Amino acid sequence: MAAHSLKQRHPAASVPLQEKKEEQRKIAERPHPGGAIKHGTWNQALRMLLFALYFNGSCIAILLTQLIGAPLYFYNKDLYYAWMAVTKQHFGIVLTQMTHWWAPVKMRISGDESVRGQLRKTEQGLLECDFPERMVLISNHEIYTDWIYLWWISYTAKMHGHLYIILKESIKYIPLLGQGMMFYGFIFLSRKWAKDKERFAYRLQKLNSSHHGPLSGSQSLDPMWLLIFPEGTNLSANGRASSKRWADKNQMEDMRHCMLPRSTGLLFCLQELHNTVDWVYDCTVAYEGVPRGEYGQDIFTLRSTYFQARRPKSVNMYWRRFAVKDIPIDDTKEFEKWLLARWGEKDDLLEYYVSNGRFPADEGTSPAVNGAKPLKGAGHIETEVRPTNPFEFLQILVAPAALALVVNVIMKFISMVLRVLRIK
Repeated sequence: MAAHSLKQRHPAASVPLQEKKEEQRKIAERPHPGGAIKHGTWNQALRMLLFALYFNGSCIAILLTQLIGAPLYFYNKDLYYAWMAVTKQHFGIVLTQMTHWWAPVKMRISGDESVRGQLRKTEQGLLECDFPERMVLISNHEIYTDWIYLWWISYTAKMHGHLYIILKESIKYIPLLGQGMMFYGFIFLSRKWAKDKERFAYRLQKLNSSHHGPLSGSQSLDPMWLLIFPEGTNLSANGRASSKRWADKNQMEDMRHCMLPRSTGLLFCLQELHNTVDWVYDCTVAYEGVPRGEYGQDIFTLRSTYFQARRPKSVNMYWRRFAVKDIPIDDTKEFEKWLLARWGEKDDLLEYYVSNGRFPADEGTSPAVNGAKPLKGAGHIETEVRPTNPFEFLQILVAPAALALVVNVIMKFISMVLRVLRIK
């Protein structure tokens, strides 16, 4: 098996237009896995309007908060990074509340023995993750909404202010969203390694730094969850064709439910962070209702999920972790073999899910150590994407509202002075 071929992969091959149209026709004729459309045209329009007002209004409020705090960079960098972490928390709250209101979904969470004791369900029925403050997070990429659910996972671990995502460069030019993500310190790549490597190294060096302000964490280094999708893009017909062609060309066995991963970016991350990060956490994501051989992005679109109420009946996650010290990051070829083996296991997990309707779950118990309670596997946790406090989203408005009050007072003072001067 030519594992070295994982390092680079050709751009996605185009699926023939006729084949693509035929596939779309079959999907349109088949009953939707999310059920019938639950909102008519006018209700959908109203939901879209309210969604746009909430999401865009929140993004504007967050960007204003970021601009208010930007001068802190020149005064005290610790306060600046803490301020930006708070605005990142705000965006995590926006996503959580947005999903709870417009696209409520059952979340099914499980994992293997490596995360035993780190997943639990609270008395209120919410998920609580006891994951470390610093880690690299990898996942298969089923649909564009994957990162929303992964950000929610960070919310359940109180790490939603410390998530860093590796994104394609074009995203930073999206109005409001792009500028906000630049303040967040997200890593934007052009997918040209010669151009990206220096920028990548600079950003990772920043993630190895330490600050001592609020939200700086309990360790000597800043908290950090670095999210990377090794497949490079979400699963689609074009991506599937590209993966198959690359596997055939290099006499490799292609995956059934995900795409061959790329190793270059992940290897570089681990080489740069290996002295400050102990764990790689792996999440395998699956959406209920996606038939074998089809693609979630074609079925659960933004419109069907958020506006028509035709969403997946459940989003399923299976968690594992791997110690960085056990990963062969000093040998490129051995690392490529390691990553390919992990993706093969992920493909088997997805096959298990397709065959059984859920992932396996750890239900074992570890013996007590040094008087501590024995660790128990969480089994299958069923919960929902929901904020811990229904009014939590109002935090987003605090800084802009305070700014508006200050501006109002200043304008009234100026108006009063001008009136006095005219009298004189």
